[in-house]
Amino acid sequence: MPGTTDAKDEGSVEDTEYSQSYTRHLERRLRALETEKRILQAERSRLEKETQTLRTELEKLRQSPLITASIVEMLEDGRAIVKSSTGPNFVVHVTSTIPKDRLQPGALVALNQRSFAVTQELPPSRDPMIRAMEIEEAPDVSYTDIGGLQDQLREIRETVELPLLKPDLFEQVGIEPPKGVLLTGKPGTGKTLCARAVAHETNATFIRVIGSELVQKFIGEGARLVREIFMLAKEKAPAIIFVDELDAVGSHRLDIATSGDREVQRTLMQLLSELDGFENRGQVAVLGATNRPDILDPALLRPGRFDRIIDFPLPDDDSRREIFRIHMRGMNVDSNINFDQLVVATQSQSGADIKTICTEAGMFAIRDNRICVTSDDFRKAIVKVQERGGGDRPPSSIYC
Repeated sequence: MPGTTDAKDEGSVEDTEYSQSYTRHLERRLRALETEKRILQAERSRLEKETQTLRTELEKLRQSPLITASIVEMLEDGRAIVKSSTGPNFVVHVTSTIPKDRLQPGALVALNQRSFAVTQELPPSRDPMIRAMEIEEAPDVSYTDIGGLQDQLREIRETVELPLLKPDLFEQVGIEPPKGVLLTGKPGTGKTLCARAVAHETNATFIRVIGSELVQKFIGEGARLVREIFMLAKEKAPAIIFVDELDAVGSHRLDIATSGDREVQRTLMQLLSELDGFENRGQVAVLGATNRPDILDPALLRPGRFDRIIDFPLPDDDSRREIFRIHMRGMNVDSNINFDQLVVATQSQSGADIKTICTEAGMFAIRDNRICVTSDDFRKAIVKVQERGGGDRPPSSIYC
């Protein structure tokens, strides 16, 4: 019958469409379940790693504490005599994982709390002050930021940079590089600035020390700091040690002295020993700076310790013009500024004074709510610096 056949065909089409729709639904559900499975697997992996980390940390916390000690002597049978932090000396066994040649007298080690056996080799202790002296990032001062001082920079580069960068040249010539360089001159003439430029231009580790930091309260502390500074420099070689204000610790030794003076003298003697002692410093250069070379001890100035003494004079006319241009290159100044007048008006000024003059001139412009610095601002700045004792010329003769 025709009607019955049509009904069957329509029913089969509906069943087919339903089957296809249900299949697509099952496929979407399967993909969703697979995605959920991957998410759960990733979460399980993360939790397993976190569990392992917590177990490792728990095992560390369960370990018994160790005792610090220092090696006194190594015996022929492989044992060691150690001095523990608690006081007495012990003859102990050394674990086989530590190379015996590394356990020299004075080395810091860790002892098991029960058997007192040497279980670990510890790094040498360092005073926190020593670590603070090491400059991790190079200063942002380059040779192009220094006006004048071409002869001084050339000598510093010859005696500090060249031995560190090209030591084979000295071996081929057959001479030893200078061991130390002393920078002398009036305050503000660029001694510390040149040292900062050397730190910027070279890849060596730069350790900056203030002379007064080596003067300590307790006996032997200053000498210990000097010794650890040079030890750190040898470990970080090539390195540069810059001792600023050297006269604070290197002044003349007197026959009549207080206990404090004698402690400063002990620190000085340790410094003399490190500068020219029995041990070779290797690639460690020493820079010293002072504006009072007349009070330094003669033993500090002799060749072999500070082989080269570089004097920093007050800048001449060309140097002052160059210093003005360096400090004014980032300033918004009037195009009518007469550099010749500035140079003539600052004949007795140092480089630091000129930098202060530029800063004060900018402050005068800001005070008047201006963004451009004029010649009148510089005139008032020079007078202000002159009046506070920045130079020798009378203020009335400044800036014609």
